Amino acid sequence: MKLDILAFGAHPDDVELGCGGTIASEIAKGKSVGIVDLTRGELGTRGTAETRDAEAKASSKILGVTVRENLGFADGFFINDKTHQLEIIKMIRKYQPDIVLCNAIDDRHIDHGKGSKLVSDACFLSGLLKIETELDGEVQDKWRPSHVYHYIQWKSLEPDFVVDISEYMDVKMASVLAYKTQFYDPNSNEPQTPISSKNFTDSIKYRARDLGRLTGVAYAEGFTVERYVAVDSLFDIK
Repeated sequence: MKLDILAFGAHPDDVELGCGGTIASEIAKGKSVGIVDLTRGELGTRGTAETRDAEAKASSKILGVTVRENLGFADGFFINDKTHQLEIIKMIRKYQPDIVLCNAIDDRHIDHGKGSKLVSDACFLSGLLKIETELDGEVQDKWRPSHVYHYIQWKSLEPDFVVDISEYMDVKMASVLAYKTQFYDPNSNEPQTPISSKNFTDSIKYRARDLGRLTGVAYAEGFTVERYVAVDSLFDIK
């Protein structure tokens, strides 16, 4: 199954927080999008791996993604090595995306930077003919995405470009809040975390609003790039 976009996240909810609006926008335009979570978020202070599984399923339905998979890597302890790279290469070759979205290159949570580099390296290696992989008993063809973009997470990194998500901010928020165990709930008895505060939930919208303010739209999501972005005409730039 070929997809237009494949979004990777170190944990369930990373993709929704970083680029949920962009995904919803592209799906509305007819693009096919899949999500691959590297871990089940089992080390998270609140909730369990099982609740995260259910929440990811609910969130995927809200976004309308074509498929979602979880590689089951060890939360907090996965590394950028051959074993993990090969598992991601299998996903890239399975779905043959033109665009890959992945974690922030530098962030508060150590898994975000690790996941970013791991996926980026695997995207390159996936295009090498002499790396052989099999999935479900079938030899896979090489495939390298045309573009790898990194969404922005906890840290306010300077974006290289932004995507207008004004019409899809509500969809993004709904997909994020599907992770009921993780975010602000005044009735919860679970321990507080940096992302369970009302301020954090509010920040999802006000950070998108600020990027929108800077670019002349209501709401936007920012991305960083690994190589220059090219356009056919100056008039392609909004």
